[in-house]
Amino acid sequence: MKNPHNGARVEALSDAVFAFAGTLMIFNIDTEKSFTYLMENEWQAILAFGISFFVLIALWFVHYNFFRRVSYMDNWIIAFNSILLFLVLYYIFPLKSLINSFLGRESITLDELGSLFSMYSLGFVLIFTCLALMYYHAYRKTKGIESGLQLLFYSRHFGIFVLVAIISVLLAVTDTYVKWGIPGFVYVILGPICYFHAVYFDKKYKNVL
Repeated sequence: MKNPHNGARVEALSDAVFAFAGTLMIFNIDTEKSFTYLMENEWQAILAFGISFFVLIALWFVHYNFFRRVSYMDNWIIAFNSILLFLVLYYIFPLKSLINSFLGRESITLDELGSLFSMYSLGFVLIFTCLALMYYHAYRKTKGIESGLQLLFYSRHFGIFVLVAIISVLLAVTDTYVKWGIPGFVYVILGPICYFHAVYFDKKYKNVL
């Protein structure tokens, strides 16, 4: 007899990994120094940690919302979630280095900056690919029409994130205006594209939702 999957255990493991990722980010801040010393000499490290931490929290919140919207659980979702958690641990290191380079804390060449953008965007691609696939798989297994359409919406929504990140990767690897940070600024287009997708989706399924 096949036993049902325990979603609570999956969430508990996920929260532990997110907490571990947050712990890793603070390792290079020397907390034994006085507060005055930290503010005068290490404020850039503290700022980089703060930005990275809130990006991590944003990823956790997106992950948290998946488990609020989806009650279905199987081996595929567990597998995609496990890959996502691995990627979160990978993701924080290029992100923190990218922030440090913009703050002038780390000297970096143009080629290294391009590679950093590529790593950052590749992590972004893979994380949101996992989320999109988790939503799409849950959508295919959902019997209720209304809840199923919500999962389809979020699968496409995070698919847009993946496409924009791929554009960023292509800009970085081709050295297209890397010194101006264009591979990073390209993420600004996520806002309007996601808005128009939501409007289109609402119109297409307004008789069902």
